[in-house]
Amino acid sequence: MARPRISINLAISADGKISSSPPRPSGWTSREDHARLLELRENADAILVGRGTLEADRMTLSVPGKTEQPLRCIVSRNGELDPELPIFHRAGGAIHLLVTGEFTGTGQAGVTLHQHTLAEFLHVLASEFHVRQLHCEGGGQLIRELAVLDVIDGFHLTLAGHTLFGGLGAATATGVTADFLPKSLGFKLTHYDPRPATGECFLSYEREN
Repeated sequence: MARPRISINLAISADGKISSSPPRPSGWTSREDHARLLELRENADAILVGRGTLEADRMTLSVPGKTEQPLRCIVSRNGELDPELPIFHRAGGAIHLLVTGEFTGTGQAGVTLHQHTLAEFLHVLASEFHVRQLHCEGGGQLIRELAVLDVIDGFHLTLAGHTLFGGLGAATATGVTADFLPKSLGFKLTHYDPRPATGECFLSYEREN
């Protein structure tokens, strides 16, 4: 099935974790990392995020100063979302909610509801909404599902050498450590930008065929 090109953006600690246990909201990396996050959103036709990450980080998924805003796509098993989340009260692109299980939410005004598998939703974004570039900002479980589908084309990481999270319950880039992925995925390093002053390094990878 047709699908968008998919890129990922994450910050990881020196021990490979994307958050602590229990999860810590974003804000533990530098201002430069936050600026990079917004820069990476610039070329996206749509931004994808899991419900847990959306709620923890209070995300709006918007791009300051951009006339045509990317679609804002949320993935949830049951569609239950807090109506007070900032995304529902800040200007931005149209909001699309993918429910992968039984819908038990109440719905939100102005939100387009989809009930598909993740793979089917990717096809819908490409074929019906003309999304060519889809940018995912987590969380780890959603990225794991994309990795299992083998649909990740690019990976952007901020390696935060100043932080160690530890803990078996702390999530990695592909969720809380459990089973390995069905197969290894090959990527090549395309961008390396160390920032000694902040203890961080910006890295980008592209999928190898």
